Amino acid sequence: MLKKSRPTSAGRRNRIDVVTPGLSKARPTKELLAKGVFKRQGRNNTGKVTVRHRGGGVKRKLRLIEWKRLKLNVPAAVMTVEYDPMRSAHIALLNYKDGAKAYILAPDGLKVGDSVVAGPDSDIKVGNALPMSRIPVGMAIHNIELKPGKGAQLVRTAGTSALIQSKEGKHVIVQLPSKEFRLINAECFATIGQVGNLDFKNRSLGKAGRKRLMGWRPTVRGVAQDPRSHPHGGGEGRSGIGMKYPKTPWGKHALGTKTRSARKYSNKYIIQDRRTKK
Repeated sequence: MLKKSRPTSAGRRNRIDVVTPGLSKARPTKELLAKGVFKRQGRNNTGKVTVRHRGGGVKRKLRLIEWKRLKLNVPAAVMTVEYDPMRSAHIALLNYKDGAKAYILAPDGLKVGDSVVAGPDSDIKVGNALPMSRIPVGMAIHNIELKPGKGAQLVRTAGTSALIQSKEGKHVIVQLPSKEFRLINAECFATIGQVGNLDFKNRSLGKAGRKRLMGWRPTVRGVAQDPRSHPHGGGEGRSGIGMKYPKTPWGKHALGTKTRSARKYSNKYIIQDRRTKK
């Protein structure tokens, strides 16, 4: 549900927030928080900036998400649905029958008190995890593994889901949110349903200060810089980029250049690329 703020100031005039009824206000479970996690400010292990425009922001604690669903055939009750500052989707706290606790991504429609289970013989129900060989064709899924037992790697952001198109021997053809069709091992696990927090993409921060609190620093246009700092810089007054094609600060092609290796091992599993025009 979207909530538009009253225009009592310039910062609130365009602010649109996502309001989720029933979202828990309790503190996160302490034993499910990562220890020793700190912000790298866009730098790698040697201190060199590898991701620009990052820095500052409020302190956040990383929740440990159970991507593998290791407890097979052990039912779990949903205790809470919580906000996670490190991701766009909400998370659900599970309390397993044997007393263990874990966080998973909260799919759309999952409520407090529901029961979920992972295993080959699980019911086709929102929140349950099964091998894709046991999931019917046309079913919406998320949290998809690429290798059996490795843990979920695909379709994890808010509001996304993939569709099982068909099954061919030991593989299934899955349509990803990018419209790419891909072969995936049929023994890989996936979770039934669509990732929750569907209105996340419709929110509006309203002002630059909120973006800074999220750890994002300003981005300066290339044409506004001097020619020593950017290829687009320089010139008298306002001027264009002054070259045949846009460039990065390091002189490389900025638009339309393929960065994926032509010999990447997983290319053979892509049936239809997401950039293919129909």
